[in-house]
Amino acid sequence: MTARPLRIGNASGFYGDRFGAMREMLTGGTLDVLTGDYLAELTMLILGRDRLKDPSRGYAKTFLRQLEECLGIAHERGVRIVANAGGLNPAGLADAVRELAGRLGLGALRVAHVEGDDLGGRFPGALTANAYLGGAGIAACLDAGADIVVTGRVTDAALVSGPAAAHFGWGPTEYDRLAGAVVAGHVLECGAQATGGNYAFFTGGGRELGLLRHPGFPLAEIHEDGSSVITKHDGTGGFVDVGTVTAQLLYETQGARYAGPDVTARLDTVTLTQAGPDRVRIDGVRGEAPPPTLKAGLNRLGGFRNEVVFVLTGLDIEAKAAVVRAQIEDALDRATSRPADVRWELARTDRADAPTEESASALLRLVVRDADADTVGRTLSGAAIELALASYPGFHVTAPPGKGSPYGVFEAAHVDRDTVEHVAVLPGGERVPLPSGADTRVLETPPPAPLPAPLPPGGPTRRAPLGLVAGARSGDKGGDANVGVWVRSDDAWRWLAHELTVERLRELLPETAELTVVRHDLPNLRALNFVVEGLLGEGVAAQARFDPQAKGLGEWLRARHLDIPEVLL
Repeated sequence: MTARPLRIGNASGFYGDRFGAMREMLTGGTLDVLTGDYLAELTMLILGRDRLKDPSRGYAKTFLRQLEECLGIAHERGVRIVANAGGLNPAGLADAVRELAGRLGLGALRVAHVEGDDLGGRFPGALTANAYLGGAGIAACLDAGADIVVTGRVTDAALVSGPAAAHFGWGPTEYDRLAGAVVAGHVLECGAQATGGNYAFFTGGGRELGLLRHPGFPLAEIHEDGSSVITKHDGTGGFVDVGTVTAQLLYETQGARYAGPDVTARLDTVTLTQAGPDRVRIDGVRGEAPPPTLKAGLNRLGGFRNEVVFVLTGLDIEAKAAVVRAQIEDALDRATSRPADVRWELARTDRADAPTEESASALLRLVVRDADADTVGRTLSGAAIELALASYPGFHVTAPPGKGSPYGVFEAAHVDRDTVEHVAVLPGGERVPLPSGADTRVLETPPPAPLPAPLPPGGPTRRAPLGLVAGARSGDKGGDANVGVWVRSDDAWRWLAHELTVERLRELLPETAELTVVRHDLPNLRALNFVVEGLLGEGVAAQARFDPQAKGLGEWLRARHLDIPEVLL
């Protein structure tokens, strides 16, 4: 007998996402499971600092506040909740959920948690060190009857693959089914990014901008064979189409092999089909045995940083920047200790003959970093403030520099999966260790995918932005950035696949010129995925770049001009 599809919704894409999304998802339509993704590289650093202040913390407090108004609704509707809000203290959060349920008169609710990801003892000096676990612990908790499961650092997709494995009874080697659920989980994990949020073609297809005022959150109807349909509750804002799903599939991924603790999903086998209004079917996903190692994320305190932004207005922008830069550099050289890292960036936001003062102004940003708080605090603030009456004409800053603030450094490591204890702590308190799995496969780059024949040469072209033809979505993975680029027609794919080489990307994005750039081809999605190594330095927490998470990198690429065949425009 074929099991009925499992309806899994998402109510959070990050710590700080829309507070009311949990209620909206529980009351907007039918669900079996509601998930919440609260963790990211930066979030783990934030939770680590919380834990330093209070060892009983280390979890996402927002989740508890959402449950306070939604736990009764979930219970009435029979919706099970799975969230990684446990962060660094899943046991503590589970206890807090039990206490909350008791206060709300829902003490019969069964709460479980997953632990074993904390590797702090292996990495001395790290503020946080956590392995990315898979969905097996979640599945074990649900199989034991849990109504609520909270975890620490699991993969984002595990919040979906775990419940799917429990619902359908999939075994650990049913890789194609697990891979299909992982792909669905990757689409859901960032919330409204699958329903039109942050979408390159948000004005296209005859859509009204009002659709994006309050986009609904996504859900997946997962089938026993691992296929799924991505959709949303009827009547909610936003939209779901092949483009929004493609964009999210490319987000923060690398090659065709999308490796996880339970399975390696082959993104080059994904087939997307528009199955109706706001319904996209995902099928054809193939899976392989997971790698023999687990990824671990490490955060450590890197030191202290400070910044000041000088406003340069009107004429002689370059000369004004040169004057104040020389003055600050002289002051830093005279100081008792000069900051170890000093970075300047001039943003020419000014326009000639501008109608407002703001549009006549450019911004000169200075960022300093050092291991000593006073070196980036008192030293910089003194140097900048003393210039108030002694520098370029029109001198002012967006805000006075203050004390140095701590910043973090993210590092990815890999550990043997057999050395990580993955434990499901069931509602009754029983601790169940999960096997690491006997089958593994070393991750290898697949052979190059065959590309389509190029468009016939010689046709007329027009100098125009790439974004008139291609969509893009970009993001961060530690110090690396990825830019996924896709098109919506076969002819556009024939052009893009041959035009947007690594060399052309470096020309269009000069900041990548000296970095290692790797291109991955995904013909089924009419997409290219570029990984730019080292663009983000030591990761988002270090804030070493204007756009520390590379969120706008894809839109910069789309705004760049090149010769595009007129037949595509």
